[in-house]
Amino acid sequence: MLENLTQRLSKVVKELRGQARLTDENIADALREVRLALLEADVALPVVREFIAGIKAKAIGEEVVGSLTPGQALIGVVHRELTALMGGAAAPLSLATQPPAVVLLAGLQGAGKTTTAGKLARLLKEEQKKKVLLTSADVYRPAAIEQLRLLALQVGADFFPSSKDQQPVAIAHNALDWARKHYHDVLIVDTAGRLGVDEAMMQEIAALHAAVRPIETLFVVDAMQGQDAVNTAKAFRDALPLTGVVLTKLDGDARGGAALSVRHVTGAPIKFAGVAEKINGLEVFHPERMASRILGMGDVLTLIEEAQKNVDLEEAKKLAKKVKTGKGFDLSDFKAQIGQMRKMGGLAGLVDKLPAEFARAAQQTTVDERRIGRIEGIIDSMTPQERAKPEILKASRKRRIAAGAGVTVQEVNQLLNQFEQTQKMMKMVAKGNFTKMMRGMKGMLPGMR
Repeated sequence: MLENLTQRLSKVVKELRGQARLTDENIADALREVRLALLEADVALPVVREFIAGIKAKAIGEEVVGSLTPGQALIGVVHRELTALMGGAAAPLSLATQPPAVVLLAGLQGAGKTTTAGKLARLLKEEQKKKVLLTSADVYRPAAIEQLRLLALQVGADFFPSSKDQQPVAIAHNALDWARKHYHDVLIVDTAGRLGVDEAMMQEIAALHAAVRPIETLFVVDAMQGQDAVNTAKAFRDALPLTGVVLTKLDGDARGGAALSVRHVTGAPIKFAGVAEKINGLEVFHPERMASRILGMGDVLTLIEEAQKNVDLEEAKKLAKKVKTGKGFDLSDFKAQIGQMRKMGGLAGLVDKLPAEFARAAQQTTVDERRIGRIEGIIDSMTPQERAKPEILKASRKRRIAAGAGVTVQEVNQLLNQFEQTQKMMKMVAKGNFTKMMRGMKGMLPGMR
């Protein structure tokens, strides 16, 4: 995420090392690099100009106090300005109205509105315990209605059916009436998009807005659109009273300048960010944390929050006891750890939130997600006794397990070797031998080589 910008800003910090304070001279070169980094990241030119002016005004004369280097002092200024540029503080979804609270999603076709509707329904249902109704007013895109129905089924939300021969405003009216009668807390309305902004789409979305009077009108924008995102944002801002922005596909773009431009252009806060394709890949957008990620500081707070939500505390206590004693860690525990890691977005999701130096070290190791899935299949093909005592696995048992998991006997052997390494590490932890443990760390994470 925003990898190029992070690398360029890291370079700026290195070049400022060894200087006593931030001056006109040394900051001019640094700001030139920051400007280039932002433009390469597809940040809109007016946003870049204002941002650079803000940094210059606050950085010149900034004393480099205590143990801070000039590079660190500049990063402090840039961090504060980046945070302000993206909205300052997190802006939660406002649902303070007589139920049902209507959330209207708007944006171009392909921006990820339908998927976002499903992800948002899951987040509201699981984290805020809301009764959610989903409906699709997209009567133009083939299978749009069916896609939303399947997403509603997947997340356990209710779905109000519609068909392509109905009028979008009629669909929204009927869904709202249904939501009132069946005591839903939230109604999420997915709308049609086009490949480009046109008059017909804007008239339709404005009519939908007038019909259902949503408390939240969220503009869904693809982070990979770059400069086009700014023009689209302006068009939607002029047609609708936007209350927030959802940035999608932020995980798939090394530039992601839309994150820095859209807030400035629309005047609406970024409320959510799509950070993975999976149904749980929607995060509340925290400007300060995103600024930290961009500057290579990582996002440990989000990592902790994800751990609190996804890690089974009782299972963690049991594992901690096994690690402490160095006994009892079996293949069932090994599989459980893979599951916990997957719930937190997999290894790639964890690495993205680490500070840059740790992330780079982790990225040097290849992660094969498909192999992780095969490891789970191999363990599932074992009997409870085999998982508890892998030493009993001889040739005939290995052949049976390989056939059951659809893998080769060699892959079964690789897993057993990896598990043996992990057991050795557990014993090192129990004995307090952390130096040896770090050397063997690769064996701890399945799918790494």
